[in-house]
Amino acid sequence: MAKLQSGNGVQWKDNKSQRGTVENLAEHESSSLGSNTELNGFANTDIQTDRYGFIGGAQQSAGENDDIPPDVLRQREAKWLDMLNSWDKWMAKKHKKVKVRCQKGIPPSLRGRAWLYLSGGKVKKEQNQSKFQELDSQPGDAKWLDVIEKDLHRQFPFHEMFVARGGHGQQDLFRVLKAYTLHRPEEGYCQAQAPIAAVLLMHMPAEDAFWGLVQICEKYLPGYYSAGLEAIQLDGEILFALLKRVSPVAHRHLKKHKIDPILYMTEWFMCAFSRTLPWASVLRVWDMFFCEGVKIIFRVGLVLLKCMLGSQEKLKACQGQYETMELLRSIEPRYMHETFLVQEVIELPVSERDIEKEHLSQLRRWKETHGELHCKSPPRMHGAKAIMAAEPPSRQDLKQNPTIIVEVPQATESQAEKGKKVKKSKTEKKKDTNNTSPPLNPYPLPSDPTLPSDNLSQHLQKDAPLQSSSQSLSSAEHDTYL
Repeated sequence: MAKLQSGNGVQWKDNKSQRGTVENLAEHESSSLGSNTELNGFANTDIQTDRYGFIGGAQQSAGENDDIPPDVLRQREAKWLDMLNSWDKWMAKKHKKVKVRCQKGIPPSLRGRAWLYLSGGKVKKEQNQSKFQELDSQPGDAKWLDVIEKDLHRQFPFHEMFVARGGHGQQDLFRVLKAYTLHRPEEGYCQAQAPIAAVLLMHMPAEDAFWGLVQICEKYLPGYYSAGLEAIQLDGEILFALLKRVSPVAHRHLKKHKIDPILYMTEWFMCAFSRTLPWASVLRVWDMFFCEGVKIIFRVGLVLLKCMLGSQEKLKACQGQYETMELLRSIEPRYMHETFLVQEVIELPVSERDIEKEHLSQLRRWKETHGELHCKSPPRMHGAKAIMAAEPPSRQDLKQNPTIIVEVPQATESQAEKGKKVKKSKTEKKKDTNNTSPPLNPYPLPSDPTLPSDNLSQHLQKDAPLQSSSQSLSSAEHDTYL
């Protein structure tokens, strides 16, 4: 559960014990899951991971099979690749279609890239090239480094990426969080930023995760991680006011027992439900959150409150504040299930206008009771379209960089060998041109200006032998999310 504390942090008391100590990251340059590095509280023997990379814990997939049929998934991948290739046009003219596709779920192979485009992180990265490398090379403020290091092993300790203390996942998480404290020294580090950055790192390289974190902190949830937590307290009051319209029964119950919103919604909102929901639901919620903005977080919170406290029958089991809080700490799995939750969130009639209207109302009340806000946050952007409209990108900013480059080694033939080759006759050439070409690849490799397309297609013919892996494939961005 969350409790307020001085400074700009939120401290959670987890029911699960977090065993192990944080060691110096510099001593673990080669550690990863499967190495001899000490793991978070359990031995590295016969580790079984689910499809999301969890090896245990509450968020490990229980084995339910809601997989999308492969042919449907391939179609969705092709559609998303087409959208990413013409992102500005899609956002300007077909934003509703983009929203519907986010609601259906972004294909796992493209999720990281899509999140970066939706959030505007891709544009920020292109407009600030080498910025992350510059921040990454700086030592950082010792005050924040110590706090960050102590938090590393608490972030998804049952996920294969972060299970090894000092492993690659924790090292990248440290780099991203340290870079943000240097990027926004006046804001520093808040504990709730760590799970946000960790989820991003599960889907994209460190540099991309940094810009994704920047966009969430500055555009989607501005002020959430600043000293005093005024923004999250304001949103708590907004949530409570919206609940009166969505579920009067739940609203009356919480008001009757004087349960302040900050007691139950802080972790939900600050971590974007990444520590609360089953993982399949987390990903679907984030898909919609990046597209439509903070209204998705409000809707998820309202759905959970309505389902758990929205009827007199349910309230019989929680006659006091303690019982109510326990109920909200252990939400029934059926209400958090991906299919049910996403449908309820889509159908709930709470819009950006509703949130902004209530925000102005709560802001007036805040000034009457607390005075002016101490932390001035930039205006909140409600989703990808608003972010793009506020800072229109250039076509170059949106250009997709090739993820995998196929390098064709230069052929070295002697003059004698060249002389022995017999040129094809005109009839043979004509015959070749009349051959039916193979069907188009729905997942073409990104174009490489240094490699003519004719050479590429010849190199990838079925009868062409593959060269050694070091010659044929090289990662341009060292990413693993496509």
